Amino acid sequence: MLNSRQKGAAGERELARKLREYGYACRRGQQYSGINGDADVIGLPNIHIERKRKEKLNLYDALDQSRNEAKNGQIPVVMWRKNGCRWVATLDLDDFMEIYREYEAGIPKIKT
Repeated sequence: MLNSRQKGAAGERELARKLREYGYACRRGQQYSGINGDADVIGLPNIHIERKRKEKLNLYDALDQSRNEAKNGQIPVVMWRKNGCRWVATLDLDDFMEIYREYEAGIPKIKT
């Protein structure tokens, strides 16, 4: 049985691998480098990732933690997975809408 530190490190490595599959150079954050203030997983520009790998999660507490640790200009995101399930990403609706508006602004308009 893994202790909580080993389990946390394993979850960070797992998430970093998953994000690398999308083409981003992600790796473990402060626990890896020893630098305080880093997110659990780093490599997505302007995103502060709070990684959770548990069966039950108080999502609002996790979002608060990500919000409190995010640096200016970073969007706080909780990436979470429980056993047998896919990774999910959760963020405040205001942040989601900001990202969506930027996405939408880059979509070419189709003329009919």
